[in-house]
Amino acid sequence: MKRAIFLVGLLALPLSAQQYRMAVVSLAHAHAWSHLAAMLRGDKVTFVGLAESSPELVARARRSEQNPQSGAVRPAVPEEMIFSDYRRMIQKTRPDIVFAFTETNRHVEVVEYCAPRGIHVIVEKPLAATYKEALAIQRAARKHNIQVMTNYGSAWSPSQYAVKAAVDEGAIGPVYRMRALVGHGGPGDPSKSAFAAWLADPVQNGGGALMDFGCYSVLWSLWLKGRPESVYATANQLKPEMFPKVEDNATIILNYRDGVAIFEASWALPPRPPSGNEIFGRTGSIVMGRRIELRRAGAPRAARGGPPEPEEVPVAPLPPERSEPIAYMVHRLSTKEPLDGMVALDINVAVNEILEAAKMSIKEGRAIRLPLK
Repeated sequence: MKRAIFLVGLLALPLSAQQYRMAVVSLAHAHAWSHLAAMLRGDKVTFVGLAESSPELVARARRSEQNPQSGAVRPAVPEEMIFSDYRRMIQKTRPDIVFAFTETNRHVEVVEYCAPRGIHVIVEKPLAATYKEALAIQRAARKHNIQVMTNYGSAWSPSQYAVKAAVDEGAIGPVYRMRALVGHGGPGDPSKSAFAAWLADPVQNGGGALMDFGCYSVLWSLWLKGRPESVYATANQLKPEMFPKVEDNATIILNYRDGVAIFEASWALPPRPPSGNEIFGRTGSIVMGRRIELRRAGAPRAARGGPPEPEEVPVAPLPPERSEPIAYMVHRLSTKEPLDGMVALDINVAVNEILEAAKMSIKEGRAIRLPLK
């Protein structure tokens, strides 16, 4: 009788007090491991299961690991919590939230399975491999009233919010030009890495560097300036022997009625000096590097004819609930507030629309007007 009373009382508690139940679908995405460690620690959610069929990835999950950068140890996943089929895992463990680390084109499959069951979903960026898949995810989420979050590492960076605040406050006037270069030397050899293999697959990832790194800049532009009127893009295969099926270098130009955004995404970058995103307004500019520098028109100049003296934009720490994806999803579900900002569903559907327009532009050699039909 006491046990029954306890269970009734537990069910009456808000989920924030009980902790939300979280499961992981796939370990195909290399970002999975650090998030899995946070789940297994159990301070934000109760970890209930992992679905993975790759023997190599399952073997890694079964053993504990030390993070070489932080020194933190990820606990091993207990044998009884590992399933080969995610549908069976979900049916048995009944999670509240699923964190999917699948190939990008499988995001829609996972959401469409979870949505009718009232299970909220987090996916790694970008939201989908195609705009059509993104729209299908949006429809499923709206129909069944679930939250779908797209996780970007940049969404948890305090500097992003400091820049957003400065722009919104009019510190540099109306933004008319943005520029960014995002990338590295490549994700690895697809013949030797399962992760690199699906990233370099035009179906599983929707493309190459355009999808992998272009999504960051497109999201950034949408967040700071909104939707452009048209998209023009070009692409290169600078390492065709490594990436024969997809582009490893792309340039995306977003044309606005009152400005432009020029973005480069690359898997072919050599070692280079650090560079930062640039935002130009009518009365000033912001450069995001190791520190955020703001220059205003009319400010004192360092030397005759030189640029105005820079101000350093202060960067405040983010509150705990905005510091990482699991904490943010739990907070929003607990408070019954919708997801907002860079990780929200609608803005990430718009990211996929622009990436789709960029792929069309590369194929057709012309600017593609938005919205897409």
